[in-house]
Amino acid sequence: MKNQTGNEAQARTPTAPPEGSSIWQQFEMMRHAFVDSPVLKPILWLAAGSFTIIIVTAIGQIVLNRWYRPFFDAIERRDLNSFFYQLMLFVLLAGVLLVFNVAQQWLNQMVRLKLREGLTLDLIGQWMRPRRAFRLANAGTIGVNPDQRMQEDAGHLADLTTSLGFGLLQSSILLISFVGVLWSLSAGFAFQIGERSLEIPGYMVWAAILYAGSASWLSWLVGRRLIVLNGERYAREADLRFSMMHANEHIDGISLAGGEAGERRRLQLDLSSVLDATRNIFRAEINLAWVQDGYGWVTVVAPILVAAPVYFAGNISFGGLMMAVGAFNQVHSSLKWFVANVSAITDWRATLLRVAAFRRALITADTLHGDEKRIDFVENDTATMTFENLEVVSRSGRTRLAESRIEIAPGQRVNIIGDPRAGKTLVFRALAGLWPWGSGRVGMPAGETVAFIPRAPYFPRGRLRDALAYPHADSFPDKVLVTALSKVGLDHLATSLDREARWERELGDDEQRLLAFARLLVQKPRWVVIDEALETMDADALKRALSIFEADLRETAVIKIGRTPRNGVQFSRVIHLVKDAEGPALKPVRLGGGVSGLEVAVRGAP
Repeated sequence: MKNQTGNEAQARTPTAPPEGSSIWQQFEMMRHAFVDSPVLKPILWLAAGSFTIIIVTAIGQIVLNRWYRPFFDAIERRDLNSFFYQLMLFVLLAGVLLVFNVAQQWLNQMVRLKLREGLTLDLIGQWMRPRRAFRLANAGTIGVNPDQRMQEDAGHLADLTTSLGFGLLQSSILLISFVGVLWSLSAGFAFQIGERSLEIPGYMVWAAILYAGSASWLSWLVGRRLIVLNGERYAREADLRFSMMHANEHIDGISLAGGEAGERRRLQLDLSSVLDATRNIFRAEINLAWVQDGYGWVTVVAPILVAAPVYFAGNISFGGLMMAVGAFNQVHSSLKWFVANVSAITDWRATLLRVAAFRRALITADTLHGDEKRIDFVENDTATMTFENLEVVSRSGRTRLAESRIEIAPGQRVNIIGDPRAGKTLVFRALAGLWPWGSGRVGMPAGETVAFIPRAPYFPRGRLRDALAYPHADSFPDKVLVTALSKVGLDHLATSLDREARWERELGDDEQRLLAFARLLVQKPRWVVIDEALETMDADALKRALSIFEADLRETAVIKIGRTPRNGVQFSRVIHLVKDAEGPALKPVRLGGGVSGLEVAVRGAP
């Protein structure tokens, strides 16, 4: 149920930036998700705290690196007192660094949590804007698994962004900190080539850059395929999850038809696609492991080999050698951050692409078929519902009302009828503002509630009293709820008002429709539009459903869209639908690729 107003029906969202794969466009899309988010300030404060601790930790690492020289010099001199003194200093330094490391980990986890909260809240908010989820679901493959995009992908993106972001920041600060140390240790050293000497200022710094740079370049060359492969795997995982969820939702029909074997084959095919995509990722990761592990083994001796010429030339002591090795390892570790995280970076890149594309699709769903004519929704000055030259356009043509102007007053009973392929459900969706494409004008009574009853009514999971009040959060007296259930023949549910259940699974089709009519008795709307919800009800259920309009809702206008009335049901007015297959039709469009939105939406809309 909802109050259909002209402002809602004509609401527009600013056009999203053009779709593209540029990482800067995706960053911009994600920035918009946090601009007005309530978690932005907590994230900034937590990030600032983590940044401060990283700086302090880097200073501690420099102090620890300087500790190497006196410690190993004491070992070289066999100075036991100095040795134990340096051990005590190490315990103190290690204890302080341990506290900072734990504090940094806690701050990082809080940032990860807040990032996920902000991103998921934004996606849910964009998804649940009026009519947007419906249009996205009819916009191609990108709207098939919104739950995975908002739950799994958003959470994974938050985890990767936090770990990679703070890892890069820490590596950058350590690099800046230790480049100076390494430069000073290798300053003034000259290579002897025959009778000539060749001096390379800070040669150990250049050696570390060259070593890590070659590793990074080769790792990216081998590992960049993982971006595409990870995206493909996530898509196949989504298909498998959807197939399993679909089978579970329709398990009754599958079991009754004995279709388990067919469903098993379908699930096995989806699983095979997932395994193939995962197998391709494993191959790429094995190739990457050859590079990463090979450089890892070389790194065991590389810093000693680089520092050895300075040591054997007598320019530094053994402690100085170990200090140089430690500084080289820090610089190299910072520079090889990219090498160590190539797999995670490609995973992050693929996840960012999926989430940004989903958010872009959410926004552009509002402008789907933006160049097509739209039905004009207005509020009438009088308490009437009017249709003027109403035409609804789809890919299969257009559907129009036989009468050019229709005015419906409170309390009237109107039946809009048409052939099986006339587009009755499409007209129902158009009146509800879900399908705006077409022409003409729909006038709704100003400030009054219009209830829309689809063929399969929706009930939220939870208490029965909440299902009767939906979508409002109002608390109705038990007497009102019990009376409504009794009048539609659902007396046996009177004791279940506070029981939580999935009512669409517990109740039969007729019981669900009767519960929807009981909801009308509770909320008492003045206007009701019904989409073929009465067509398949048995005679007794139909009589009970319609009886509520003879007494309790006598002043409520009823607009029924469906077939010719049966069982003696009388309507004061009958309006015919006319299908024009040769008329103007919508052009197919795609959001995020895949099946056309109109191809999906027209299905099931006879």
